[in-house]
Amino acid sequence: MGMNESSKILITGGAGFIGSHVVRRFVAKYPNYRIYNLDKL
Repeated sequence: MGMNESSKILITGGAGFIGSHVVRRFVAKYPNYRIYNLDKL
């Protein structure tokens, strides 16, 4: 996957204990991507 301005990542369940750590890792690893978190709260 190329790194361009429109690269997006969707993470589901990111408000939980494990999901929140996944979100943090993806934010750190992919700084140029838009990361969306979707959770049913």
